[in-house]
Amino acid sequence: MTPLLVGIDVGLTVTKAVLFDTSGTPLAVARRRVPQLIPQPKFVERDMTALWSATCQAVAEIAAQLPRSAQVAAIGATAHGDGLYLLDRDGRPLGPGILSLDSRAGDLVAEWGRTELFGKALQRSGQTPHASAPSALLAWIARHQPERFAAIGHVLACKDWLRFCLTGTIGTDLTEASTSFTDVQTQDYAPDILDAYGLAALRPALPAIDLPDQIVGQLTEQAALVCGLPAGVPVVAGLHDVTASALGVGGYGLGHATMVAGTYSINETVSDAPRCDRHWFCRNGLRKGEWNNMAISPASATNYDWFMDRLCAQERAGLGDGLHAKLAQELDAARDRRSGVMFHPYLFGSPYGPGPSAGFLGLRGWSDRGDMLRALMEGIAFNHRVHVDALRDRFTTGTLHLTGGISRNPSYAQLFADALGQALIVTDTEEPAAWGAALCAGAGVGLFDSPTADPRDLNTLRRHYQPDPERAPHLARRYRLHCDMADALAPVWARLEEEERP
Repeated sequence: MTPLLVGIDVGLTVTKAVLFDTSGTPLAVARRRVPQLIPQPKFVERDMTALWSATCQAVAEIAAQLPRSAQVAAIGATAHGDGLYLLDRDGRPLGPGILSLDSRAGDLVAEWGRTELFGKALQRSGQTPHASAPSALLAWIARHQPERFAAIGHVLACKDWLRFCLTGTIGTDLTEASTSFTDVQTQDYAPDILDAYGLAALRPALPAIDLPDQIVGQLTEQAALVCGLPAGVPVVAGLHDVTASALGVGGYGLGHATMVAGTYSINETVSDAPRCDRHWFCRNGLRKGEWNNMAISPASATNYDWFMDRLCAQERAGLGDGLHAKLAQELDAARDRRSGVMFHPYLFGSPYGPGPSAGFLGLRGWSDRGDMLRALMEGIAFNHRVHVDALRDRFTTGTLHLTGGISRNPSYAQLFADALGQALIVTDTEEPAAWGAALCAGAGVGLFDSPTADPRDLNTLRRHYQPDPERAPHLARRYRLHCDMADALAPVWARLEEEERP
Protein backbone atom coordinates (compact mmCIF):
# COMPACT_ATOMS: atom_id res chain seq x y z
CA MET A 1 0.00 0.00 0.00
CA THR A 2 1.25 3.48 -0.89
CA PRO A 3 1.84 5.57 2.26
CA LEU A 4 0.19 9.00 2.39
CA LEU A 5 0.24 11.72 5.03
CA VAL A 6 -2.44 13.96 6.53
CA GLY A 7 -1.53 17.48 7.57
CA ILE A 8 -4.08 19.47 9.58
CA ASP A 9 -3.75 23.25 9.75
CA VAL A 10 -6.10 25.26 11.96
CA GLY A 11 -5.97 29.00 11.45
CA LEU A 12 -7.94 31.76 13.07
CA THR A 13 -10.88 31.44 10.67
CA VAL A 14 -10.40 28.22 8.68
CA THR A 15 -9.44 24.66 9.52
CA LYS A 16 -7.86 22.65 6.71
CA ALA A 17 -7.01 19.01 6.13
CA VAL A 18 -4.59 18.10 3.35
CA LEU A 19 -3.70 14.68 1.97
CA PHE A 20 -0.07 14.56 0.75
CA ASP A 21 1.95 11.90 -0.99
CA THR A 22 5.54 11.40 0.16
CA SER A 23 6.90 13.69 -2.58
CA GLY A 24 5.02 16.63 -1.04
CA THR A 25 2.26 16.78 -3.64
CA PRO A 26 -1.17 17.63 -2.18
CA LEU A 27 -3.71 15.08 -3.43
CA ALA A 28 -6.78 16.50 -1.70
CA VAL A 29 -7.60 19.61 0.32
CA ALA A 30 -10.69 20.30 2.41
CA ARG A 31 -11.54 23.51 4.26
CA ARG A 32 -14.14 24.45 6.84
CA ARG A 33 -14.76 27.89 8.27
CA VAL A 34 -14.92 28.07 12.04
CA PRO A 35 -16.79 31.17 13.24
CA GLN A 36 -15.06 33.55 15.58
CA LEU A 37 -17.05 34.52 18.63
CA ILE A 38 -16.73 38.15 19.75
CA PRO A 39 -19.08 38.43 22.75
CA GLN A 40 -17.68 41.86 23.66
CA PRO A 41 -14.86 44.14 22.54
CA LYS A 42 -11.38 42.60 22.88
CA PHE A 43 -12.77 39.06 23.36
CA VAL A 44 -12.05 36.81 20.35
CA GLU A 45 -13.01 33.17 20.95
CA ARG A 46 -14.23 29.98 19.30
CA ASP A 47 -16.31 27.00 20.34
CA MET A 48 -13.87 24.13 20.93
CA THR A 49 -16.41 21.41 20.12
CA ALA A 50 -17.36 23.20 16.89
CA LEU A 51 -13.68 23.36 15.95
CA TRP A 52 -13.27 19.61 16.43
CA SER A 53 -16.44 18.95 14.43
CA ALA A 54 -15.23 21.15 11.55
CA THR A 55 -11.84 19.42 11.58
CA CYS A 56 -13.52 16.01 11.45
CA GLN A 57 -15.57 17.10 8.45
CA ALA A 58 -12.46 18.32 6.63
CA VAL A 59 -10.52 15.12 7.37
CA ALA A 60 -13.48 12.96 6.34
CA GLU A 61 -13.71 14.83 3.03
CA ILE A 62 -10.11 14.07 2.09
CA ALA A 63 -10.38 10.52 3.47
CA ALA A 64 -13.18 9.91 0.98
CA GLN A 65 -10.68 10.68 -1.81
CA LEU A 66 -8.07 8.22 -0.56
CA PRO A 67 -6.96 5.93 -3.44
CA ARG A 68 -7.71 2.25 -2.90
CA SER A 69 -4.04 1.37 -3.23
CA ALA A 70 -3.01 3.83 -0.52
CA GLN A 71 -3.25 4.22 3.22
CA VAL A 72 -2.64 7.07 5.65
CA ALA A 73 0.70 6.41 7.34
CA ALA A 74 0.54 9.22 9.90
CA ILE A 75 -1.23 12.43 10.91
CA GLY A 76 0.36 15.71 11.99
CA ALA A 77 -1.39 18.88 13.11
CA THR A 78 -0.44 22.52 13.42
CA ALA A 79 -2.55 25.46 14.51
CA HIS A 80 -2.42 29.08 15.53
CA GLY A 81 -0.11 29.57 18.48
CA ASP A 82 -0.66 31.43 21.74
CA GLY A 83 -4.24 31.94 22.89
CA LEU A 84 -5.64 29.34 25.28
CA TYR A 85 -7.63 26.10 25.14
CA LEU A 86 -8.54 24.91 28.63
CA LEU A 87 -9.83 21.56 29.84
CA ASP A 88 -11.21 20.72 33.25
CA ARG A 89 -9.89 17.77 35.24
CA ASP A 90 -12.25 15.41 33.39
CA GLY A 91 -10.93 16.51 29.98
CA ARG A 92 -13.94 18.64 29.06
CA PRO A 93 -13.63 22.10 27.45
CA LEU A 94 -13.60 24.77 30.11
CA GLY A 95 -15.34 27.52 28.20
CA PRO A 96 -14.55 28.62 24.64
CA GLY A 97 -11.06 28.58 23.22
CA ILE A 98 -9.36 31.97 23.26
CA LEU A 99 -7.76 33.02 19.97
CA SER A 100 -4.49 34.86 19.55
CA LEU A 101 -6.42 37.92 18.33
CA ASP A 102 -7.87 38.33 21.83
CA SER A 103 -6.72 41.42 23.74
CA ARG A 104 -8.72 41.26 26.97
CA ALA A 105 -5.48 41.00 28.95
CA GLY A 106 -3.98 44.13 27.39
CA ASP A 107 -4.46 46.27 30.49
CA LEU A 108 -2.93 43.57 32.67
CA VAL A 109 0.12 43.37 30.39
CA ALA A 110 0.44 47.17 30.52
CA GLU A 111 0.29 46.92 34.31
CA TRP A 112 3.08 44.32 34.27
CA GLY A 113 5.10 46.59 31.99
CA ARG A 114 5.34 49.15 34.79
CA THR A 115 7.04 46.61 37.05
CA GLU A 116 10.25 44.58 36.93
CA LEU A 117 8.30 41.56 35.63
CA PHE A 118 9.02 42.36 31.98
CA GLY A 119 12.76 42.28 32.48
CA LYS A 120 12.59 39.07 34.49
CA ALA A 121 10.34 37.38 31.93
CA LEU A 122 12.68 38.34 29.10
CA GLN A 123 15.71 37.00 30.93
CA ARG A 124 14.10 33.75 32.06
CA SER A 125 11.71 32.86 29.21
CA GLY A 126 13.21 34.75 26.27
CA GLN A 127 10.18 36.99 25.78
CA THR A 128 8.02 39.60 27.39
CA PRO A 129 4.33 38.77 27.86
CA HIS A 130 1.77 40.07 25.39
CA ALA A 131 -2.02 40.29 25.43
CA SER A 132 -2.72 36.82 23.97
CA ALA A 133 0.15 34.98 25.67
CA PRO A 134 -0.97 32.05 27.88
CA SER A 135 0.70 33.77 30.84
CA ALA A 136 -1.39 36.92 30.43
CA LEU A 137 -4.66 35.14 29.66
CA LEU A 138 -4.31 32.77 32.61
CA ALA A 139 -3.50 35.64 34.97
CA TRP A 140 -6.52 37.53 33.61
CA ILE A 141 -8.75 34.50 34.23
CA ALA A 142 -7.35 34.15 37.75
CA ARG A 143 -8.27 37.78 38.44
CA HIS A 144 -11.65 38.01 36.71
CA GLN A 145 -12.96 34.42 36.56
CA PRO A 146 -11.67 32.74 39.72
CA GLU A 147 -14.15 29.84 39.55
CA ARG A 148 -13.01 29.00 36.01
CA PHE A 149 -9.39 29.29 37.08
CA ALA A 150 -9.91 26.92 39.99
CA ALA A 151 -11.42 24.32 37.63
CA ILE A 152 -8.47 24.23 35.19
CA GLY A 153 -7.14 20.74 34.71
CA HIS A 154 -5.07 21.12 31.52
CA VAL A 155 -3.58 24.15 29.79
CA LEU A 156 -3.41 23.46 26.05
CA ALA A 157 -2.78 25.21 22.76
CA CYS A 158 -5.14 24.83 19.80
CA LYS A 159 -3.35 21.94 18.10
CA ASP A 160 -2.97 20.17 21.46
CA TRP A 161 -6.76 20.16 21.76
CA LEU A 162 -6.93 18.42 18.38
CA ARG A 163 -4.32 15.90 19.51
CA PHE A 164 -6.48 15.09 22.52
CA CYS A 165 -9.54 14.67 20.30
CA LEU A 166 -7.62 12.45 17.85
CA THR A 167 -5.78 10.24 20.34
CA GLY A 168 -7.14 10.80 23.84
CA THR A 169 -3.63 11.76 25.00
CA ILE A 170 -2.72 15.09 26.58
CA GLY A 171 0.53 16.86 25.83
CA THR A 172 2.24 19.55 23.79
CA ASP A 173 5.39 19.86 21.71
CA LEU A 174 8.69 21.66 22.15
CA THR A 175 7.75 24.66 19.98
CA GLU A 176 4.37 25.26 21.61
CA ALA A 177 5.63 24.72 25.18
CA SER A 178 7.80 27.82 24.89
CA THR A 179 4.98 30.34 24.48
CA SER A 180 5.29 31.43 28.13
CA PHE A 181 6.70 29.08 30.74
CA THR A 182 9.98 27.50 29.56
CA ASP A 183 13.49 28.52 30.57
CA VAL A 184 15.15 30.01 27.48
CA GLN A 185 18.42 28.27 28.34
CA THR A 186 17.23 24.75 29.21
CA GLN A 187 14.13 24.87 26.96
CA ASP A 188 12.16 23.04 29.68
CA TYR A 189 9.47 24.29 32.05
CA ALA A 190 10.78 26.43 34.92
CA PRO A 191 8.53 26.63 38.01
CA ASP A 192 9.80 30.09 38.99
CA ILE A 193 8.38 31.53 35.75
CA LEU A 194 4.90 30.35 36.71
CA ASP A 195 5.48 31.82 40.18
CA ALA A 196 6.40 35.20 38.70
CA TYR A 197 3.00 35.43 37.04
CA GLY A 198 1.14 34.30 40.17
CA LEU A 199 0.25 30.99 38.49
CA ALA A 200 2.02 28.48 40.74
CA ALA A 201 -1.25 26.57 41.22
CA LEU A 202 -1.14 25.54 37.54
CA ARG A 203 2.07 23.50 37.66
CA PRO A 204 0.17 20.18 37.46
CA ALA A 205 -1.90 21.54 34.53
CA LEU A 206 1.03 22.12 32.16
CA PRO A 207 1.20 19.34 29.53
CA ALA A 208 4.18 17.04 29.02
CA ILE A 209 6.54 18.11 26.21
CA ASP A 210 7.28 15.94 23.17
CA LEU A 211 9.28 16.60 20.01
CA PRO A 212 7.11 17.70 17.05
CA ASP A 213 7.75 14.46 15.12
CA GLN A 214 7.32 12.14 18.09
CA ILE A 215 4.43 9.66 17.85
CA VAL A 216 2.17 10.46 20.80
CA GLY A 217 -0.78 8.18 20.12
CA GLN A 218 -3.01 6.50 17.57
CA LEU A 219 -6.33 7.52 16.11
CA THR A 220 -8.99 6.26 18.52
CA GLU A 221 -12.01 4.26 17.44
CA GLN A 222 -14.30 7.20 18.17
CA ALA A 223 -12.13 9.71 16.26
CA ALA A 224 -11.66 7.27 13.37
CA LEU A 225 -15.41 6.92 12.99
CA VAL A 226 -16.00 10.67 12.55
CA CYS A 227 -12.84 11.27 10.49
CA GLY A 228 -13.45 8.46 8.02
CA LEU A 229 -10.08 6.82 8.64
CA PRO A 230 -9.14 3.48 10.17
CA ALA A 231 -8.38 3.42 13.89
CA GLY A 232 -4.76 3.09 14.90
CA VAL A 233 -3.20 5.62 12.48
CA PRO A 234 -0.14 7.13 14.25
CA VAL A 235 -0.41 10.77 15.32
CA VAL A 236 2.63 12.94 16.05
CA ALA A 237 2.81 15.82 18.53
CA GLY A 238 2.73 18.48 15.81
CA LEU A 239 4.01 22.03 16.09
CA HIS A 240 3.25 25.74 16.32
CA ASP A 241 2.09 27.10 12.97
CA VAL A 242 4.78 29.77 12.84
CA THR A 243 7.43 27.06 12.74
CA ALA A 244 5.32 24.83 10.48
CA SER A 245 5.01 27.58 7.85
CA ALA A 246 8.77 28.16 7.70
CA LEU A 247 9.37 24.41 7.55
CA GLY A 248 6.82 23.98 4.76
CA VAL A 249 8.49 26.49 2.43
CA GLY A 250 12.03 25.34 3.11
CA GLY A 251 12.75 28.46 5.16
CA TYR A 252 13.54 26.84 8.51
CA GLY A 253 17.22 26.87 9.41
CA LEU A 254 20.30 28.98 10.08
CA GLY A 255 20.79 31.78 7.57
CA HIS A 256 17.13 31.88 6.57
CA ALA A 257 14.39 34.30 7.52
CA THR A 258 10.73 33.70 6.76
CA MET A 259 7.88 36.20 6.61
CA VAL A 260 4.39 34.77 6.94
CA ALA A 261 1.83 37.29 5.71
CA GLY A 262 -1.29 35.83 7.27
CA THR A 263 -3.57 37.09 9.98
CA TYR A 264 -0.39 37.84 11.92
CA SER A 265 2.73 39.53 10.65
CA ILE A 266 5.18 36.71 11.41
CA ASN A 267 8.88 37.16 10.87
CA GLU A 268 11.27 34.48 12.07
CA THR A 269 14.80 33.15 11.93
CA VAL A 270 16.55 30.22 13.59
CA SER A 271 19.64 30.48 15.78
CA ASP A 272 21.88 27.93 17.48
CA ALA A 273 22.03 29.94 20.70
CA PRO A 274 19.38 31.97 22.55
CA ARG A 275 19.40 35.70 21.83
CA CYS A 276 16.85 37.65 23.84
CA ASP A 277 15.47 41.06 23.01
CA ARG A 278 12.15 42.77 23.67
CA HIS A 279 11.59 43.07 19.90
CA TRP A 280 11.10 39.33 19.39
CA PHE A 281 10.18 36.07 21.11
CA CYS A 282 13.12 33.70 21.55
CA ARG A 283 11.27 30.37 21.50
CA ASN A 284 12.13 26.72 21.04
CA GLY A 285 12.92 25.30 17.63
CA LEU A 286 12.25 21.81 16.35
CA ARG A 287 15.02 20.33 18.48
CA LYS A 288 16.78 21.30 21.68
CA GLY A 289 19.73 23.48 20.79
CA GLU A 290 17.64 25.34 18.20
CA TRP A 291 15.79 28.58 18.91
CA ASN A 292 13.19 30.18 16.67
CA ASN A 293 13.32 33.96 17.01
CA MET A 294 9.91 35.36 16.11
CA ALA A 295 9.05 39.03 15.72
CA ILE A 296 5.28 39.18 15.36
CA SER A 297 2.19 41.33 15.60
CA PRO A 298 -1.47 40.75 14.60
CA ALA A 299 -1.17 43.19 11.72
CA SER A 300 -0.75 41.62 8.30
CA ALA A 301 -3.07 40.15 5.66
CA THR A 302 -6.12 40.29 7.91
CA ASN A 303 -6.20 43.96 6.88
CA TYR A 304 -6.50 42.88 3.24
CA ASP A 305 -9.43 40.62 4.14
CA TRP A 306 -11.05 43.54 5.97
CA PHE A 307 -10.55 45.73 2.89
CA MET A 308 -12.31 43.20 0.67
CA ASP A 309 -15.16 42.73 3.16
CA ARG A 310 -15.76 46.43 3.72
CA LEU A 311 -14.91 48.06 0.39
CA CYS A 312 -15.44 45.27 -2.13
CA ALA A 313 -18.31 43.24 -0.70
CA GLN A 314 -20.57 43.23 -3.78
CA GLU A 315 -17.70 42.48 -6.17
CA ARG A 316 -16.45 39.72 -3.88
CA ALA A 317 -19.84 38.08 -3.97
CA GLY A 318 -19.91 38.25 -7.76
CA LEU A 319 -16.27 37.62 -8.68
CA GLY A 320 -15.17 35.27 -5.91
CA ASP A 321 -11.43 34.66 -6.13
CA GLY A 322 -11.37 36.68 -9.34
CA LEU A 323 -11.50 39.80 -7.19
CA HIS A 324 -7.83 39.31 -6.26
CA ALA A 325 -6.73 39.78 -9.88
CA LYS A 326 -8.88 42.89 -10.26
CA LEU A 327 -7.46 44.43 -7.08
CA ALA A 328 -3.92 43.61 -8.20
CA GLN A 329 -4.56 45.61 -11.39
CA GLU A 330 -5.82 48.55 -9.32
CA LEU A 331 -2.73 48.29 -7.13
CA ASP A 332 -0.36 48.30 -10.11
CA ALA A 333 -2.10 51.38 -11.54
CA ALA A 334 -1.91 53.18 -8.19
CA ARG A 335 1.79 52.42 -7.82
CA ASP A 336 2.46 54.22 -11.10
CA ARG A 337 1.23 57.56 -9.74
CA ARG A 338 2.10 59.78 -6.81
CA SER A 339 0.04 59.49 -3.66
CA GLY A 340 0.29 60.70 -0.07
CA VAL A 341 -2.13 58.11 1.30
CA MET A 342 -0.68 56.01 4.13
CA PHE A 343 -2.17 53.27 6.31
CA HIS A 344 -1.25 51.73 9.66
CA PRO A 345 -2.49 48.10 9.61
CA TYR A 346 -3.43 47.90 13.27
CA LEU A 347 -6.99 46.59 13.13
CA PHE A 348 -6.28 43.89 15.72
CA GLY A 349 -3.00 45.03 17.24
CA SER A 350 0.43 46.40 16.46
CA PRO A 351 4.15 45.99 17.20
CA TYR A 352 3.59 48.56 19.94
CA GLY A 353 0.94 46.66 21.86
CA PRO A 354 -2.86 46.47 21.58
CA GLY A 355 -3.46 50.22 21.97
CA PRO A 356 -2.68 51.64 18.49
CA SER A 357 -5.51 51.46 15.96
CA ALA A 358 -5.65 51.28 12.19
CA GLY A 359 -6.24 54.30 10.02
CA PHE A 360 -5.69 56.01 6.68
CA LEU A 361 -3.81 59.30 6.57
CA GLY A 362 -3.36 61.58 3.59
CA LEU A 363 -6.70 60.84 1.94
CA ARG A 364 -7.85 63.48 -0.54
CA GLY A 365 -11.05 64.02 -2.45
CA TRP A 366 -9.36 62.66 -5.55
CA SER A 367 -8.04 59.51 -3.87
CA ASP A 368 -9.64 56.32 -5.14
CA ARG A 369 -9.85 52.72 -4.01
CA GLY A 370 -6.57 51.88 -5.70
CA ASP A 371 -4.77 54.54 -3.66
CA MET A 372 -6.27 53.09 -0.50
CA LEU A 373 -5.30 49.55 -1.49
CA ARG A 374 -1.76 50.65 -2.27
CA ALA A 375 -1.50 52.34 1.14
CA LEU A 376 -2.93 49.27 2.86
CA MET A 377 -0.55 46.84 1.14
CA GLU A 378 2.42 49.10 1.77
CA GLY A 379 1.37 49.38 5.41
CA ILE A 380 1.29 45.58 5.70
CA ALA A 381 4.76 45.31 4.12
CA PHE A 382 6.12 48.14 6.27
CA ASN A 383 4.87 46.42 9.39
CA HIS A 384 6.76 43.29 8.35
CA ARG A 385 9.83 45.45 7.82
CA VAL A 386 9.60 46.82 11.37
CA HIS A 387 10.03 43.25 12.59
CA VAL A 388 12.51 42.12 9.95
CA ASP A 389 14.77 45.12 10.62
CA ALA A 390 14.90 44.14 14.29
CA LEU A 391 15.98 40.63 13.34
CA ARG A 392 18.47 41.83 10.72
CA ASP A 393 20.26 43.84 13.42
CA ARG A 394 21.17 40.66 15.34
CA PHE A 395 20.95 37.70 13.00
CA THR A 396 22.26 36.65 9.63
CA THR A 397 19.18 36.57 7.39
CA GLY A 398 20.74 35.99 4.00
CA THR A 399 17.76 34.26 2.40
CA LEU A 400 14.38 35.93 2.91
CA HIS A 401 11.28 33.81 2.25
CA LEU A 402 7.71 35.10 1.91
CA THR A 403 4.65 32.92 2.35
CA GLY A 404 0.95 33.45 3.04
CA GLY A 405 -1.99 33.83 0.70
CA ILE A 406 -1.03 37.24 -0.68
CA SER A 407 2.47 36.00 -1.59
CA ARG A 408 0.98 34.05 -4.52
CA ASN A 409 0.16 37.29 -6.31
CA PRO A 410 3.26 38.60 -8.14
CA SER A 411 2.18 42.23 -7.66
CA TYR A 412 2.03 41.85 -3.89
CA ALA A 413 5.27 39.83 -3.72
CA GLN A 414 7.10 42.50 -5.73
CA LEU A 415 5.76 45.21 -3.44
CA PHE A 416 7.20 43.30 -0.46
CA ALA A 417 10.63 43.09 -2.12
CA ASP A 418 10.53 46.83 -2.83
CA ALA A 419 9.33 47.71 0.68
CA LEU A 420 11.89 45.45 2.40
CA GLY A 421 14.69 46.58 0.10
CA GLN A 422 15.88 43.00 -0.13
CA ALA A 423 15.59 40.11 -2.55
CA LEU A 424 13.09 37.50 -1.48
CA ILE A 425 11.90 34.05 -2.43
CA VAL A 426 8.36 32.75 -2.79
CA THR A 427 8.20 28.95 -2.84
CA ASP A 428 5.39 27.42 -4.86
CA THR A 429 3.95 25.43 -1.95
CA GLU A 430 0.27 24.79 -1.50
CA GLU A 431 -0.70 24.77 2.17
CA PRO A 432 2.83 25.23 3.60
CA ALA A 433 1.83 24.96 7.27
CA ALA A 434 -0.04 21.70 6.62
CA TRP A 435 2.99 20.40 4.71
CA GLY A 436 5.19 21.34 7.68
CA ALA A 437 2.91 19.26 9.91
CA ALA A 438 2.99 16.40 7.37
CA LEU A 439 6.81 16.51 7.31
CA CYS A 440 6.76 15.93 11.07
CA ALA A 441 4.28 13.09 10.62
CA GLY A 442 6.42 11.49 7.93
CA ALA A 443 9.55 11.78 10.04
CA GLY A 444 7.70 10.24 12.97
CA VAL A 445 7.02 7.03 11.07
CA GLY A 446 10.38 6.92 9.31
CA LEU A 447 9.35 8.10 5.83
CA PHE A 448 11.76 11.04 6.17
CA ASP A 449 15.04 11.23 8.05
CA SER A 450 13.89 14.35 9.92
CA PRO A 451 11.24 17.09 9.62
CA THR A 452 13.73 19.19 7.65
CA ALA A 453 14.39 16.41 5.09
CA ASP A 454 11.98 17.89 2.54
CA PRO A 455 11.86 15.48 -0.42
CA ARG A 456 11.05 18.19 -2.97
CA ASP A 457 13.55 19.92 -5.25
CA LEU A 458 12.98 23.36 -3.79
CA ASN A 459 15.06 25.13 -6.43
CA THR A 460 12.46 24.24 -9.06
CA LEU A 461 9.67 25.65 -6.92
CA ARG A 462 11.14 29.04 -6.10
CA ARG A 463 10.37 32.41 -7.63
CA HIS A 464 12.85 35.21 -6.94
CA TYR A 465 11.93 38.88 -6.56
CA GLN A 466 14.50 41.68 -6.64
CA PRO A 467 13.81 45.19 -5.34
CA ASP A 468 12.96 47.56 -8.17
CA PRO A 469 15.82 50.12 -8.35
CA GLU A 470 13.38 53.00 -8.85
CA ARG A 471 10.59 52.03 -6.47
CA ALA A 472 12.67 50.69 -3.59
CA PRO A 473 14.25 54.08 -2.65
CA HIS A 474 10.82 55.72 -2.82
CA LEU A 475 9.38 53.06 -0.51
CA ALA A 476 12.33 53.44 1.85
CA ARG A 477 11.32 57.07 2.27
CA ARG A 478 7.67 56.12 2.80
CA TYR A 479 8.76 53.52 5.34
CA ARG A 480 10.51 56.19 7.40
CA LEU A 481 7.33 58.27 7.21
CA HIS A 482 5.30 55.23 8.32
CA CYS A 483 7.49 54.88 11.42
CA ASP A 484 7.59 58.62 12.16
CA MET A 485 3.80 58.81 12.01
CA ALA A 486 3.51 55.87 14.42
CA ASP A 487 5.72 57.71 16.90
CA ALA A 488 3.75 60.93 16.50
CA LEU A 489 0.38 59.22 16.86
CA ALA A 490 1.27 57.32 20.05
CA PRO A 491 -0.40 59.84 22.42
CA VAL A 492 -3.42 60.18 20.10
CA TRP A 493 -3.93 56.41 20.00
CA ALA A 494 -3.89 56.33 23.80
CA ARG A 495 -6.65 58.96 23.89
CA LEU A 496 -8.69 57.10 21.28
CA GLU A 497 -8.43 53.92 23.34
CA GLU A 498 -9.85 55.80 26.33
CA GLU A 499 -12.93 56.60 24.23
CA GLU A 500 -13.63 52.85 23.91
CA ARG A 501 -13.67 52.21 27.62
CA PRO A 502 -17.09 51.87 29.27
